[in-house]
Formats: sequence, C-alpha cells, structure tokens
Amino acid sequence: MNPLLLTDFYKVDHRRQYPKNTTLVYSNFTPRKSRIYGINEVVFFGLQYFIKKYLIEEYNNNFFNKPLSDVVDSYKRILDNSLGGYADMQHVTALHKLGYMPIEIKALPEGSLVPMRVPMLTIKNTLPDFYWVTNFLETILSTTIWGACTSATISLEYKKILNKYADETIGHRCHVPYQAHDFSFRGMYGLEAALISGAGHLLNFVGTDTIPAISFLEQYYKADSNKELIGSSVPATEHSVMCMGGEETETETYKRLLTEIYPIGIISIVSDTWNLWDVLTKTLVELKDIILQRNGKLVVRPDSGNPVKIICGGDVSKGLDSLEYKGVVEILWDIFGGNVNEKGYKILDSHIGCIYGDSITLERCKEICERLKLKGFASSNIIFGVGSYTFQYTTRDTFGFAVKSTYGEIAGEAREIFKDPITDNVGKKSAKGLLKVVLNKGKYELIDQVSKEEEEKGELKTIFKDGILIKECSLYEIRERLLLSMKN
Repeated sequence: MNPLLLTDFYKVDHRRQYPKNTTLVYSNFTPRKSRIYGINEVVFFGLQYFIKKYLIEEYNNNFFNKPLSDVVDSYKRILDNSLGGYADMQHVTALHKLGYMPIEIKALPEGSLVPMRVPMLTIKNTLPDFYWVTNFLETILSTTIWGACTSATISLEYKKILNKYADETIGHRCHVPYQAHDFSFRGMYGLEAALISGAGHLLNFVGTDTIPAISFLEQYYKADSNKELIGSSVPATEHSVMCMGGEETETETYKRLLTEIYPIGIISIVSDTWNLWDVLTKTLVELKDIILQRNGKLVVRPDSGNPVKIICGGDVSKGLDSLEYKGVVEILWDIFGGNVNEKGYKILDSHIGCIYGDSITLERCKEICERLKLKGFASSNIIFGVGSYTFQYTTRDTFGFAVKSTYGEIAGEAREIFKDPITDNVGKKSAKGLLKVVLNKGKYELIDQVSKEEEEKGELKTIFKDGILIKECSLYEIRERLLLSMKN
C-alpha cells in the first residue's frame, strides 16, 4: 500500500489549511492522563519499530522506490473517488523527488518511565517546503505507538505486583520473569496488535505463547534468541486434545502425556474440560507416584469460573468442607505436599504447579496473591496467563496519548501555539512552544516555551533525521532500563 494512504482523510488537505508561508510545524507525542488508578508513569516503547517499519521500510519500498506515476496515481485515485476530486499532487511529486522523509524525531530512551504530561518524543520537518509532513504522520505514529506503550506499562504493573508478593512471601524474585505468561495472541485486534503488545509484555517477562513477538524483537530491537532469552514457553494441551481422549479415559490421557509423550520436563494440562475437582482428587491422586517420580513438573490449568475462587477457594456456598472452599492450590498441597520456606509460607512440591489464564486482570492478580498469602502460601505457587482480557481492554485514552503541535514558524516568525478547550475536564490542555525534558531526581519533567538553544540541551535526543535512524536501542538495553527503574 502507498504509505501516503496510511492516514486519516482530514489530514490530506491540512497542507493548504495552514497559514501561507508556513515553514515549520513542531509537535510532540505525550501521555496526558491515566485512567488506571495508581499508574502515574508510562513505559515508552515502540518508536524504533515505527521508524524502521514505516518511515524506512514502507516509505522506501512502497513510495520512494516506486515509479512516480504509480505513487501519484494510487494516491490520487483514492482521494478522487472518496473526496470527490483532489487534483493537486505537487507536494507528492516533491516528496518523491526528495527521496527521504524530511523530518527529525527526538525522543527519550525507550524503556523510560515517563510521567503524565511529559512528552516522549517531538517531531518536526527539516525542510521548509515539507511543513505538512509533521502532522500528516500523526495517525500512523499514534496508532503504532500508543498500544506498545500501554501494553508495556500494564505488563510492568503485573511485575510490580508479583515482585511485591515475591518479596513478602519468598524473599527472592527468581521466578517472577516466568510468572506472567502472554496468552493474548488470539484475542488481539489483528496480527500487528498482537506483535506490538506481545513485545511490550516481553520487556518485563519472558513467558509467552505469542511466537511472532520474539521474531518482532529480533527484527526491530536487535534481539537474538541464540544469545539471550527473549521468550519461553512449555508444551501444553487444549480442550480439543482432552476431549478427543475421552471423558471416561481422562486419567489414561494424563498418564500417556506424562509417561509417553513428555516423560521429562514441564507439561501444562488443561484440567477443567469436564470436572476440575475430579481431576484434582481422583486423577492426580491415582497418578501421584508417577508425578512425584517424574523428572519434571505437571502444571494444572483450570480454565473457567471465578479465578480468585478457583485458585484460592473461599466459596462458602459449597460448604466449609468442600473442595470449592479449599481451592486448587490448597488441594494440591494436601495431595502432594511441599515445603515451608524461611518466611513461613508453603511452596508446592516441585513436581506440581498451577497456571490460570482466563480473564486475569491486575486486580485479580493482586487479589489472588493476597489471598494465597493470607492462607499461608507463597505467591510462586501460581502462574498467570495474561491475555487479551488485559491487553485488548485498553484504548488510546487509557493513558490519554496524543500528538499535538506546540510551535511553528511562518515566514521566519516563531509562533508558540497551544490548545486549551474551555469545555475540557480531562487534561487536554497542551504545552506551549518549544519543549525541553529534564531529569530531576531521577524523574522526567517538562519545561515548555524554551529557546531553540535550550531545546537542544534536554533529554530528548535525535533518533531519526532525514530518512536515517540515528540512534538504535536493543531489547537488552530496554530491559536493563526497566529493571533499574524497579530498583529506584
């Protein structure tokens, strides 16, 4: 597709709507307001992908390296058919003749924690005739980056919760990178959403079932799965496997999986195809010796119901002596035992474990960890499958992301511009003029209305200019930056 078509219709004629003799448009990309209680900083992620994928790959392959007649005709045809006529193609011809995107993007390092109302990046044109390009790119820039930042931020919140309970109930965090596992692929709004979100999750964890997120990070973030652990998973069943095995012979299916198909290593088996409680108290009891003697771990996976009650118990409606009141973790403890750690919390035998991946949220994750703690169990007894119920239930407004212009030049005259809607009550007031981001006691802060000299001195550094990626970062660097933020 011609990348000039990767925008909104209302963008295509803004070029003529700006005042005559406009030569510079300077904009920024900023999270304006959090709609998730307790989250006041957003992880910056996705810019390098946007630059490589769209500003370089798409524009080079499908615009600059195509015959001029092809790109003009494909652009003009859509606009003529949809807008009822749009004859002026001089700006398209001029851009094609130039041969590169004449913009400069300055940004904070990816993996940075950025407070609300502090710009993550600024973007401006580098040649006066191409002032229109700056905000023409808003649509594709916004749609590509906001989701990456949002998923990376929410993933980090899971890590904060799991770190907290690891510290309180275990005393180390060795298991935490594996404790939140990305189950979201099939529920995301298309492949690119799954890639971006899955990569954002892998900034904080290594557990994933989203295979292409690993390739994404290798292609766009200098990762190498031959040299580092990008993402990992384990063999696992699904309901079709268990159904085909038959309800009456479910125990035999478990035995075959544990002894013939996967005699060693970790195997996750979905356990509520019919009756979870029978699996726990009959099938697992019958196979107890096999499980305990096996060189590996069986991970039980309930897949329906209220996850808090399923894992932790507490369903008083079934009676205080019921399996539903005990919950999966306590039942597994009764069957397989384990040990009590130095902090006084129970940890299941290493041959058995539990994962839950249906409708997990930050709130449920925290509640499950807290209730396990109150019952005397360490948080490491449960792994969370984090799916689209977490990552797809977000919008651009979750953190109020927006691209807004704050500065321009007309016939050499500087104009500090801003918006401040009188009817607004959700933080849409923009900054004004040229922007400078500084570090103050480890936190980013915005200073607006600065001089050109001051704007050059801030923490926003040139990442892309005139078709060239100037500064590249790696997955390793981003992960290290986030780890450091967790220690501060």
